[in-house]
Amino acid sequence: MSHVDLAFTEAEFKARLVAVRKAMDEAGLDVAILDEIESMTWVSGFGISETLWRACIVPRNEEPFLMVRSLDIVPARERSWLPDIVGFKDWDDPVEILVGELKRRQLDQARIGIEFQSQSMSIARFEQLKSSLPGARFNDLGGHLRALRTIKSEAEVAYLRRAAEVCDAAVLNAVKAVRVGGTQRDVIKAAGITYLEMGADTGPVGPITSGVGWGALHGNEHTHPIEPGAIVHIELTPRVRGYSARIMRSVTVGAPTPRQLEVMQALIEIQDAQLKAIVPGAKARDIDALVREPVMRRGLRPSFDNITGYTLGCFPGTTQKVSDLSHSFTPLADWTIAKGMTLHMYVSAEGLAVSETIVVRETGIERLTRSERKLFSVPA
Repeated sequence: MSHVDLAFTEAEFKARLVAVRKAMDEAGLDVAILDEIESMTWVSGFGISETLWRACIVPRNEEPFLMVRSLDIVPARERSWLPDIVGFKDWDDPVEILVGELKRRQLDQARIGIEFQSQSMSIARFEQLKSSLPGARFNDLGGHLRALRTIKSEAEVAYLRRAAEVCDAAVLNAVKAVRVGGTQRDVIKAAGITYLEMGADTGPVGPITSGVGWGALHGNEHTHPIEPGAIVHIELTPRVRGYSARIMRSVTVGAPTPRQLEVMQALIEIQDAQLKAIVPGAKARDIDALVREPVMRRGLRPSFDNITGYTLGCFPGTTQKVSDLSHSFTPLADWTIAKGMTLHMYVSAEGLAVSETIVVRETGIERLTRSERKLFSVPA
């Protein structure tokens, strides 16, 4: 018998199921097909790559079930609280397996909710479902599920807090690995070893780049040696049971220039004011403006085309989305901040950046990342 290793209590999973069914009631749906790995994992406890299609199916009035490759039944039983797991052979068509299950459970004439923005729900797969279930009606449920997942339980925050502790330790070790003549890979290695030693999940370390301008922040990994005068951008994204905290810090190779010190101090002061204003009920666009407007007014950037933050949560290792921008801070963001949201807030200018992972509390925020907010430097 396999060992059961649930990430959360059954009570928490059942509360999530209740919330999903409430959303289904509001949308007038009889059954939901959850194949986006984030929602599948959030509801069932188990998610895996889409080597072959897989999904969690939630009927409104019957017990939910998982559909996975037969090869994945054992690991699914270890991580999922759902007793009903349907397996299929690798040469079966999983869409037809699901259609057969829906017919057997008398759900083939149902009003079915799917996630229109799920990368797993391809046009071909959707057309096959519609053709195989001519009596069913399909509607989008994805927006409801993303809204539910933005509010974190204390158990979810606990995983994010552990990931933030990894951020804090790894960023210091990464800074120590920056040296003239070294490479970005040296810095990545230092952070990655810290992840493993502290019990974080395996997977990508995060963007670690070197350069002197804005474009370096999302640049490529280079093999050429780090040179004097470079800025090393360290952005770490460790995950603990899939829950990812984030942190950004900058390192100058050689003593920072007066201008670099001035810019970093300005960025920190501007972001501190933004973080202080984040409370339940605040509008995302207003919080965004607290960074965007002073950065532009003070001439720190010639343009500001990126967001200033976004919601954090579970990013399973096989997701295509390394960040969830469905709730992000932009001039057009009309959503409202709520207690229990976890956020990655960041600001950057002239190749320098600083960011924090935070959770929204009743009267303000709790910083989960606790590393010193400053411009780091190493000898040239």
